[in-house]
Amino acid sequence: MSEPIKIDIWSDIACPWCYIGKRKFERGAAEFAQLGDGREVEVEYHSFELAPDTPVDFDGTEIDFLVKHKGMPADQVQQMLDRVTGIASDAGLEYDFGILQHTNTVKAHELLHFAKAEGKQLEMTERLLRAYFTEGRHVGRIEDLADLAVEVGLDRSAVVSALESGQYTQAVREDQATAQGYGIQGVPFFVIDGAYGVSGAQEAAAFTQVLEQVWTERASTEPVQA
Repeated sequence: MSEPIKIDIWSDIACPWCYIGKRKFERGAAEFAQLGDGREVEVEYHSFELAPDTPVDFDGTEIDFLVKHKGMPADQVQQMLDRVTGIASDAGLEYDFGILQHTNTVKAHELLHFAKAEGKQLEMTERLLRAYFTEGRHVGRIEDLADLAVEVGLDRSAVVSALESGQYTQAVREDQATAQGYGIQGVPFFVIDGAYGVSGAQEAAAFTQVLEQVWTERASTEPVQA
C-alpha cells in the first residue's frame, strides 16, 4: 500500500499532556513503520484552546493560573505539576513549570496554520511546545512567535503580516468546530484514518496497535492484483 495512514491530532500548545502524547505517538508510529511493507503515517495538527479566555500577558505563575482555573489549593497544584514533570521526563522531555509563561494560544495556533501552508507544521509544532514547556519562551505575542518561526525556516515578515491580519483565525475556528462535531472535550485527541479516535497521552504500544489494526483492515479490503 502506498497511501500513508492519516493522523489528525487536536492539541493545544499550552497542554502538557499534548507534548507527552506527541512523543508517545511518535514512538508508536516509528515502531509501526519498522514493521515494513511501506507502513507510513501522515500527521496534521489541529487547533484546540483549553483556556481561550486567558490574557496574552497573564500576570502570575502557572500555579497561580491553575489555582484559579481549577479551583485547587496551591500545594495540590504543585504536586500535580511535579507528577506531570516526572511523566514528561520519562518521555524524554524536560518540563520547567517554574519559568513557564502562561498565555493565550490563539496566535500560536494561527502560526501553525501558516506553517502548514508552508510545509513546516510539524517542525513549528515541536518548536512551540519546546519553547513553552522547557525554555520559558513567550508563545502568545506576535513578535515572539515570529522569532520562533524564523528558527524553523519561515519568513519573519510574512509571519508577522499573517498574524497581525488574522489571516488564519478562521482556520483555527474551523478546527475547533470540527472538534466540537467529533465530541472532543479534551486533548490530545488523535483521529486515525478518519475512523478511530484515541484520547489522551496513551503509551506508544497503543498507537502501534491501532495503526497496525488500520493497516490490516486496509489490506483486507484491497482488490487482489491479477
